[in-house]
Amino acid sequence: MEKEAKKEAFRKYLESSGVLDALTKALVALYEENNRPSSATEFIQQKLGGPSIAEYEKLRAEKSDLQIKYEQLLHAHRSTREELEELKRRGEPLLPATEGDAWRGHSSQEP
Repeated sequence: MEKEAKKEAFRKYLESSGVLDALTKALVALYEENNRPSSATEFIQQKLGGPSIAEYEKLRAEKSDLQIKYEQLLHAHRSTREELEELKRRGEPLLPATEGDAWRGHSSQEP
């Protein structure tokens, strides 16, 4: 009996959240399609608003590339912070001295 109540609660959840309606519409669209798609799963995914398999794979590759770039930037950031802390510790100037510093009101001795 408890199992039936659990099933009924889940069915109500699916209905109230709009899942049953969305799935029904996607299945009806597939049924009414004159030219059956080669991938019914991909057709339903597209009808539900999800990316196609090709789009999904492209996004996964892009995510992987971005993760690599993030790791590289994070490493560079950490290295730069360590270098900055070392320069501060030694009391060295943090900005390189240039000819333009004088007119900006900076001297080559200021950090």
